Amino acid sequence: MNVFFISFVPMNTHLQPIERHPWAPFVPDAARYLFLGTFPPKPERWSMPFYYPNRINDFWRVMGIIFMGDRDALWNSELQRFDLDAIKRLLEHEGIALWDTGMAVRRLKDNASDKFLEIVEPIDLAALLDAHPTIAQVITTGEKATSVVAAQAGVDIPAIGEPVDCKVGTHPIRLWRMPSTSRAYPLALDKKAAAYRKVFGL
Repeated sequence: MNVFFISFVPMNTHLQPIERHPWAPFVPDAARYLFLGTFPPKPERWSMPFYYPNRINDFWRVMGIIFMGDRDALWNSELQRFDLDAIKRLLEHEGIALWDTGMAVRRLKDNASDKFLEIVEPIDLAALLDAHPTIAQVITTGEKATSVVAAQAGVDIPAIGEPVDCKVGTHPIRLWRMPSTSRAYPLALDKKAAAYRKVFGL
């Protein structure tokens, strides 16, 4: 009798291409808040060339609920995409900056799931905060992003919705870990918005 053995070889992650982040940080004058995700999805999933571009990511719906009382206030229903001009006006008005924690990554699978992103080059958060010292609140929108910031601050990853005061470089911050705004995260939109309201004291 012939016996055949099948071996499974793990994927060699170093054969996956390295992607660099497509955008510079968005930092309004006198920004007070900095939101950090991990890395953008692939371009075919963008509805706009800006942060949280995926139509089915609820970040901008959460912002619409918090600041405008309408989940679709930042959505252009006619064009079926987010309204980038309205988004930038909101960010400027509220002093909200945006960046990500991965400057270069490998996608271990063909998606933007944190679980399958290898961060090759992390954010230099100290340099950004030194350049923009008005930022006092750093808000991460997922566990992987939080782990990067917590490592640079030398603190444990905080519980969701529970801030921790720490320092990155010479810059004191309050670090918030927020629930992911991905639809894959099992929390209703109104509850995500309620969690994010705490950051703004609303």
